[in-house]
Amino acid sequence: MILPIVGYGDPVLRKVGEEITPEYPNLKEVIANMYDTMYNAYGVGLAAPQIGLAIRLFVIDTEPFSDSEDLTSDEQEQLKGFKQTFINAKMLKEEGEEWSFNEGCLSIPDVREDVYRNEKITLEYLDEDFNKKTVEYDGLIARVIQHEYDHIEGILFTDKIATLKRTLIKKKLQNIMDGKARPDYRMRFFNKKGR
Repeated sequence: MILPIVGYGDPVLRKVGEEITPEYPNLKEVIANMYDTMYNAYGVGLAAPQIGLAIRLFVIDTEPFSDSEDLTSDEQEQLKGFKQTFINAKMLKEEGEEWSFNEGCLSIPDVREDVYRNEKITLEYLDEDFNKKTVEYDGLIARVIQHEYDHIEGILFTDKIATLKRTLIKKKLQNIMDGKARPDYRMRFFNKKGR
């Protein structure tokens, strides 16, 4: 089921997510709905706070990045085959050189900015079947994970850009809060009457 994506300004996007157990109500359904919602909005990642749930859960499918001509064929293959659910993730390490990439967010439509992130991460998480994993990621996959991981920590990509850039996008952010953004997917806006 496709759910509305929570827009910038909603307090749920600023909450640190709670850990969940296998008994979390309708978890398989929540995960399936998150994938449906992400694909409908042409996203590569979606975190639970973006559908209004302050829990430590996010999903990723990097296939849309796999057709970039800037990548080697190995990188394209890696991105094509990467689809993963992350439960109760914990960042163990962020290392390597910081590099810039133009990021966007489904909760902040029509805003894209260059964000610097470390090239390599080590993440501990539970998969959909609650198997514990500790995995090292790098490149674009690491970046997408870092972006979604920030969501479960109550951090948005706009927090990571220069103050001047934040000032320049202030009006766009206010328009999102007021429900004036018009993405081609369903959203729930914080200030809009009758939400």
